[in-house]
Amino acid sequence: MAASRSCRSGLMCALLCRVGLPLPHRRCGMRQLAARWPLLRRTFSQTADTSAVTVDLGGRKLELSSGKLARFADGCAVAKLGETSVLVTAVSKTKPSPSQFMPLVVDYRQKSAASGRIPTNHLRREMGSSHNEILTSRIIDRSIRPLFPAGYFYDTQVLCNLLAVDGVHEPDVLAINGASAALAVSDIPWNGPVGAVRVGLVDGEFIINPTRKEMSLSTLNLVITGRSQSQIVMIEAAAENVLQQEFCHAVKLGVKHSQQIIQGIQQLAKEHGKEKRTLQKAFLAPIEIVECAKEYSSEKIYQVFSDFTHDKISRDEAIKKIRLETEEMLKENFPNADPFEVMESFNVVCKDIFRSIVLNEYRRCDGRDLTSLRNINCEIDLFKPLHGSALFQRGQTQVLSTVAFDSIESSMKFDQIASAVSGVKDRNFMLHYEFPPYATNEIGKVTGVNRRELGHGALAEKSLRPVIPKEFPFTIRVTSEVLESNGSSSMASACGGSLALMDAGVPISAPVAGVAIGLVTKYNSANNGEIEDYRLLTDILGIEDYFGDMDFKMAGTNKGITALQADIKISGLPLKIVMEAIQQATVAKKDILQIMNKVISKPRANRKENSPVVETVQVPLSKRMRFLGPGGYNLKKLQAETGVTVSPVDEETFSIFAPTPCAMNEAREFINEVCKDDQDLQLEFGSIYTATITEIRDTGVMVKLYPNMTPVLLHNSQLDHRKIKHPSALGLEIGQQIQVKYFGRDPTDGRMRLSRKVLQSPAATVIKTLSDKNSISMGSTDTPASLP
Repeated sequence: MAASRSCRSGLMCALLCRVGLPLPHRRCGMRQLAARWPLLRRTFSQTADTSAVTVDLGGRKLELSSGKLARFADGCAVAKLGETSVLVTAVSKTKPSPSQFMPLVVDYRQKSAASGRIPTNHLRREMGSSHNEILTSRIIDRSIRPLFPAGYFYDTQVLCNLLAVDGVHEPDVLAINGASAALAVSDIPWNGPVGAVRVGLVDGEFIINPTRKEMSLSTLNLVITGRSQSQIVMIEAAAENVLQQEFCHAVKLGVKHSQQIIQGIQQLAKEHGKEKRTLQKAFLAPIEIVECAKEYSSEKIYQVFSDFTHDKISRDEAIKKIRLETEEMLKENFPNADPFEVMESFNVVCKDIFRSIVLNEYRRCDGRDLTSLRNINCEIDLFKPLHGSALFQRGQTQVLSTVAFDSIESSMKFDQIASAVSGVKDRNFMLHYEFPPYATNEIGKVTGVNRRELGHGALAEKSLRPVIPKEFPFTIRVTSEVLESNGSSSMASACGGSLALMDAGVPISAPVAGVAIGLVTKYNSANNGEIEDYRLLTDILGIEDYFGDMDFKMAGTNKGITALQADIKISGLPLKIVMEAIQQATVAKKDILQIMNKVISKPRANRKENSPVVETVQVPLSKRMRFLGPGGYNLKKLQAETGVTVSPVDEETFSIFAPTPCAMNEAREFINEVCKDDQDLQLEFGSIYTATITEIRDTGVMVKLYPNMTPVLLHNSQLDHRKIKHPSALGLEIGQQIQVKYFGRDPTDGRMRLSRKVLQSPAATVIKTLSDKNSISMGSTDTPASLP
């Protein structure tokens, strides 16, 4: 018996060592080993069970695997395309969160080690998330969040770690598929899987998951996440005026290929997946409390949503008053009810009434029909000192957009890993979106940019980038500050930014407008939750976004589409609804452009008088040191006094950026003074001149050959054949005249080369040397040349 127990103990210890688990204390024996057996069994079984599937996407192999890495996570998968690999883990707590929403956190991190580089910051390690990492995290979040079950309020974290990047295949789409696979094989409740692909358009040909080189030539960058039965969960696109027909075809093609990935993930989950866990509790409103709330407040809520005189603030206040009354009544009738259940019951009633008015009466809470735009007003040139400005007002959404020009050196620089992934090192056009708390009548901290602001700004920037000229002498920054917000502020930023760019005289190829399309659906619960009826809403309000099922934003010119982003809040949309949304947005976009064109229809012919100026100046190598000054002193002084920056183009060419024409005039005068040609006399190579000492230095003496000349250094090594450490050793003094020989200018830095040493040699030796070289007559060696 003892031997058997010892044998089992030794076997379990060996297994613990194999999988890297800590050994128990020897005194604990079998009791502690037995306590660790479930964890050991789970880990060991995962070690032995490693699964992988391969999906063929247009000739490129997407590999998804699970079971080898990060086995303690609830779910883990590695997505690989080419030599680019992304590790994705999913972990969810088993105890509910106190929050009243789905507490999902998605973090995508790019590691410099993945590209064989070391971070360039002072700590030489990864710091906070970059903008690209945050935007990629948002895409992943929007792809997986709608598929969590209703009422799943359990802290969930999805981490995407870039393992290796080959500089050919982009990892963001891999991360979406990896997240889908990690959740599918985990025991976390999730109604997936989903599949994501990138679609490019090169020379009229659509490419699935194009390489980085192909993307540099592509006029379309479409990332689409699909679900089974050809449903769409997420769309993110940037395009260079792609026609509507081509864009719709790309969407259909992307959904088709996403089905192959879904089948592969389903196979992986079948081979390696865990049984989904049973929830302790689904946070849903009890039916009896909902019915009580409906009986008490439905008529009051209907009256508020049917009163078209309300604006955002008054409507919110009226609903808030009804909410407080209803919650007090529910607390009296259901004293044991959870506070969340009381609040959620009212929300359910409010949402149902709002949606039923849209579905059944074809009316919206502000009196518009389903396809009407809100009133739009546009103004430009609001502030004279600015390079460009515009105010775009659509209903109760108001955005102030401004344009600022700066030097090319002010362009946004990317870190090493971002450059390795995207191939872009800098960009000279950027749009920054700001959403202060007063825009929604709230109080809050005004801190750095948050993820929402970054995402909205990136969408507006995508909308405008295709119309910006490729060759422009300045860096352009558009700032869009939301002053009032009641829906679609990112698309208002695109409209306002387009107006401001034209006001600034930027020669954009065409004006851009954007609009948001909403959706209200009716589900058939008896038929697997399929959509039975739906309504598309043009130019949605904030409340229509909140109670609706989709926020579909599209921007473009009269010709085509420049950007599109679809946030879908339900578990998937049929292709038919997405195609109708694109068509409805196209019609609205053209109507908005007509209104904008009444204010300004094309860029100003000339930039404003206070716009910056860029010029180039040629500086010969002989004057380069004088132009720069010691340690770049002249350029620093010029920038400090005038705000002008000077950048080298090549050895003899410099680019000068001045913030205003007046500053450029000051810079010209400064440069002319510094670089004025003080060599009024032509010096002959090999001739001897009389120089006057103006200064004694440790390294030599400063001399002038004539009065208006800039002093030059005659180094100690050129004063005498003897090695001296200071000119005083030769008895030289300020004001003393000495004979020097001129040997032209240094070809690298333009400095004048003079020597006294060669004149200190015995005459016979000098004559002999010069005679052998036959380069100059004896008279020119002994007799100083007279200045004409």
